[in-house]
Amino acid sequence: MIGRRDAIRLIGGGGLSVGLGACGFEPARPEPVGGRLRVAVAVSSTADTMDPARQTVVTDFCRCAMVYDGLTTLDDRFRPQPALAEAIETADARDWSIRLRKGVRFHDGSPLTVADVVYSLRRHLDPAVGSKAKVFADQFASVRADGPDRVRIVLKSPNADLPTILGIQQFQIIRDGTRDFNRPIGTGPMRMVEYIPGVRSLAARFDDYWRGAVRLGECELFAIADDSARINALLSGDVDLIHAINPRIARHLTGAGFKLLETRSSGYTNLIARLDRAPGNHPDFVEGLKLLLDRETMRTAIFRGYATIANDQPIAPTNPYYDPSVPQRPFDPERARFLFRRAGLAGTRVPMVTSTAADKSDDMAVLIQDAAARAGIGFDIRRVPSDGYWTNSWMKVPLGFGNTNPRPTADIIFTQFFESNAPWNESGWKNGRFDRLLVAARGETDEARRKSLYGEMQHLVHDHAGIGIPLFLSLLDAHSPRVKGLRPMPQGGLMGFDFAAHVWLEGK
Repeated sequence: MIGRRDAIRLIGGGGLSVGLGACGFEPARPEPVGGRLRVAVAVSSTADTMDPARQTVVTDFCRCAMVYDGLTTLDDRFRPQPALAEAIETADARDWSIRLRKGVRFHDGSPLTVADVVYSLRRHLDPAVGSKAKVFADQFASVRADGPDRVRIVLKSPNADLPTILGIQQFQIIRDGTRDFNRPIGTGPMRMVEYIPGVRSLAARFDDYWRGAVRLGECELFAIADDSARINALLSGDVDLIHAINPRIARHLTGAGFKLLETRSSGYTNLIARLDRAPGNHPDFVEGLKLLLDRETMRTAIFRGYATIANDQPIAPTNPYYDPSVPQRPFDPERARFLFRRAGLAGTRVPMVTSTAADKSDDMAVLIQDAAARAGIGFDIRRVPSDGYWTNSWMKVPLGFGNTNPRPTADIIFTQFFESNAPWNESGWKNGRFDRLLVAARGETDEARRKSLYGEMQHLVHDHAGIGIPLFLSLLDAHSPRVKGLRPMPQGGLMGFDFAAHVWLEGK
């Protein structure tokens, strides 16, 4: 990840004008090959969407990556690279000028215009849209055309991370005036031929793609929620690529001649206690709950070593703003017993909601339940279906689980999940000091000072938020040896969900 001063120098001096060959991106796209890639993921529902602003789950991310492009894209070190924006320039990290790439066309043949970009960005501010990136769009003071090929964004306060923010999935660009997403049209590498939410989709190569046509002919995407059924579909040859495999089966798959794609990430499955209702409204209960996380056993028994120990705050050790001074919280059921007694909860039973939608939350809950018995409290595990979990249970039940994909910057993860008014403030934690530090860090030009601000924020989350983050998870996908071109990308599994633009089938 480039430093803040380097980013300002790069963007302010000459814009994001480096070529796509930089920073691990492919210098030239090979000739198209053809063939249909069949992909099975773990979670899908009738709430699936092709509206980029509203995408939240893996099916949304994969399909939208096929159909749409953003102004920037993030490389294998989370650095912004040019996409529909050929250059982004600023002198003060507040007033930004974006020059659009020429010659880009939508799937219906219409050219990309400034109006498309202005519409795509402004619509995030409309509450009726339900944008999952509204918290970032709320930083826009204005978005307007600034000539035939330029868009001007003025922020309410400086934020040097804007080019990175514009590279997150929800800021992908749509046509001016688009409101119907049942027949999605974008500028991306594939055009959607069939789309049935919760069932399947079929996308075909877009031959007029501005980067050059992709090698695949078609990509079929659907969900198989059951882990065993998904793996059997790969073993039998019914699918070519599967997402989110159980680490316990990894050795079996490689022994059978299949390939693994491991993505070491800053993503996590976390335990959530709502602080605005019992029993999470008692600080001693929340502290005791975090002491029941046997991180090493979770790492070895559940994830088979495909994970890194975490510490109840979301900044991973690979992040340049990671603060190692946050004391590692131990596994301590005896201390938890004392805290539960002090909270008046000894001997009580508390419901704990899990789902396969939150990766391995079922297994994690069993370990927590066993530890809780040693601490004099009981947890009744209630498993609910993955279909509808994020709508009906997540952030609604007193005690449950979340599952967070990697985020490219500390500002993005803190803004989306921990700011007091964040849309995904999972535990309902509100801290005025944290909010002030977050705004200060965005506008801070001194790198050492910015790191100090982010460090204090990590301490606050660790000590006071209602979440327990036991591990940072490696993401495991498995595929047939015929699938070529896959490589890990830190944004998430399946090459940061952008696999369709890069892979091909051998022999096609």
